[in-house]
Amino acid sequence: MDGADTDQVLASKWDLPFALFSLVRVAFGDLPVWAKATVFGLLGSVAVWTGISWLRGRRSRVR
Repeated sequence: MDGADTDQVLASKWDLPFALFSLVRVAFGDLPVWAKATVFGLLGSVAVWTGISWLRGRRSRVR
């Protein structure tokens, strides 16, 4: 290996999702169910609101 081979991929495509899943599991693993439901409900609401806002902005630019 002389360092000229730049098309090598050293990490798997599943490394980032696995790391994020592990982070979420560690962060929320000890919380009671009602707290998990509240946190994930808030995050889901923000995701839906962001998606709706993005779609509205996209549709208004088309006209």
